[in-house]
Amino acid sequence: MSNAIWDALAATPLPEVQRRAAVVNDLAEVEPVTLTGARRLGWNDRGGQSAVWYFADDGRALLLTFDHESSLNLYAEEDFALQESFYQGVPESLVALVRDRPENYESLNLTDSATGRTIHYAGGVFWYDGTHWHVSEGVAEYCRREDVDLFGESGFDYCLKVYRFGQDFTSETVVATRDEKSRYEDDKEREADLLGVREVFTRHG
Repeated sequence: MSNAIWDALAATPLPEVQRRAAVVNDLAEVEPVTLTGARRLGWNDRGGQSAVWYFADDGRALLLTFDHESSLNLYAEEDFALQESFYQGVPESLVALVRDRPENYESLNLTDSATGRTIHYAGGVFWYDGTHWHVSEGVAEYCRREDVDLFGESGFDYCLKVYRFGQDFTSETVVATRDEKSRYEDDKEREADLLGVREVFTRHG
C-alpha cells in the first residue's frame, strides 16, 4: 500500500502529528474537545470535508476523514451496519470515542433504527497503536471489494494536505499556501495574517 501522504504520516513522530493537528485545529477555528481519556482536534474546509483526530492518553490515536463528494460518503445510504463496519479492526476503546456521542460539524451521526445507538460518519478510518498507523480492516476490505481508491475516495489525500506531513510546516508555509489561493488583497493584509498565524504556532511551539 503506497501513498505519499500516508508514508509521510507514518514517518512523523506522534508529538509532531499532535502539534500539527493542534495548529491546524486553531487555524480552522474548530473547538477542541476533551473526552474521558482522549482529546479531539479537527479541521474542516467549510465545504463538507473534514479530518478529525482523537489522541488518547495512552499514546494511541484515531483519525477520521470525510469527503462529501466521494463514493465513501455513506451519509445518503443510511446504512448503519455498513458505516459501523468501517470501524472493524479498530480497538473498541478507540471506537467508543465516536459511538453514542453528540454530532458536530465535522462528524455527523448515523443512527441504528433498531437500537437507537449512533456512530460518527467517516469515509476513512485510521488508527495508531502507539507505534504504527493502520488503515481500518473494514475500510480496506470495502475498498478492495468495491475496487475503490482508498486514499482518494476516503478524503485522506485531500483532508491531510493542510498538515503538510513530510514537508516544512511553518507560519510562512501556511501563509504562502493561502497567498497561492489569492486570499489576500495586498501585502499589508498578508503581513497582518502572518502575525496572527505566528501567534498560533508560538502557542503550540
